[in-house]
Amino acid sequence: MAHFTKATSIKDWLNQRLAIEKVEKVMMSEYWIPKNINFLWAMGMVLVITFALLLVSGIFLLMYYQPNVDLAFDSVNYTIMREVDFGWLWRHVHGVAASVVFLIIYIHMFTGIYYGSYKKGREMIWISGMLLFVAFSAEAFSGYMLPWGQMSYWAGMVITNLFSGGSLHADGLVEWIRGDYVPAQAFLTRFFMLHVLLIPLAIMGLIGLHFGALRIPHVNNQDGEEIDFDAEAKKYLDGDKAGSKVMRFANDFMSKDMMVVGFYLIFFFYLVFYNYGFAMDPVNFDPADGLKTPAHIYPEWYFLWSYEILRPFSVDIGLIAFAFAQVIFMLLPFLDRSPNTVPASRRGLFKYWFWAMLIDMIILTAMGKLPPEGAFSVIGFWAAIAFIGLWVLLPIITMFEKKV
Repeated sequence: MAHFTKATSIKDWLNQRLAIEKVEKVMMSEYWIPKNINFLWAMGMVLVITFALLLVSGIFLLMYYQPNVDLAFDSVNYTIMREVDFGWLWRHVHGVAASVVFLIIYIHMFTGIYYGSYKKGREMIWISGMLLFVAFSAEAFSGYMLPWGQMSYWAGMVITNLFSGGSLHADGLVEWIRGDYVPAQAFLTRFFMLHVLLIPLAIMGLIGLHFGALRIPHVNNQDGEEIDFDAEAKKYLDGDKAGSKVMRFANDFMSKDMMVVGFYLIFFFYLVFYNYGFAMDPVNFDPADGLKTPAHIYPEWYFLWSYEILRPFSVDIGLIAFAFAQVIFMLLPFLDRSPNTVPASRRGLFKYWFWAMLIDMIILTAMGKLPPEGAFSVIGFWAAIAFIGLWVLLPIITMFEKKV
């Protein structure tokens, strides 16, 4: 049994039992961050703040939302928006945060790709981050069902139909997911439970895993420099703060994080008060009607790129391509065969691969919102082919990359 002494304060009493000083050192004051980083490294903290906004606003919405097919639409569009004081504000915050969080995720993800932050012992950082992307995607989809508008209903119908597996005809699996033959009360109740309980718990657990994965290899830096964190930390603790290549997470790096968060919140609340409409599909302001199909069914903007990869092909090939798009980013640390952990600008052909992938995903996103007709269909098809081709080429072009 550990040795306990008479506590001199409440902090000392807790410290003897919970080792709070040791935890604080491990996670905060003696967790070291490279100095040669830029504002893009603050996106992780921005994501945490955005998740907190989603959590708090979701709790307030939960107080008035009715998970019932006869009451859900009115509880969102009338009770919350018109009858509850500041209910409109909480809905705007939740809707905007649900959309903006994916913008930040994509910035964070492509920053990691550009700077090679998934290589040389950082594989678990990348994998845990991609698992978070999957969890946020599931959370967004389940939340999109809850207003029970036209796009909620039909998006739920289309996405759950994907689980039939095309010619596999796994209709029993689709019915099991829905709890019925079509989206109805069982479907809404299940997705309500997923949205407010199960998936948020998974996200919080994955956030903990992501931060834990950062602790051993430490974060990368914008030059790809190999830093001896122990030696540089010793310099810092010995008083040579200027000569050390690292700084404390708290409160040195945290203060820089908070400055970026401050600018982000100005942008965020500008959207909440003046441009919230982009986060709310006009079609979803019509009540769900299983007998009236919308002219053009499409997901939210952050899913459009993967949706467009599905559309141009036959059902079976489209489902294979869609599944490929969902898992391929997870495999990036193993497909990139280069020994270099440096910015893409210093990596030969990979530099062109990176920008081609980014531009291709933007094109796929744009085409996914448009009806698959004429030139739009042709562009979407070739953009989908290009996406698959780029991932096939990645191991080849990185295998022969020279050591920098």
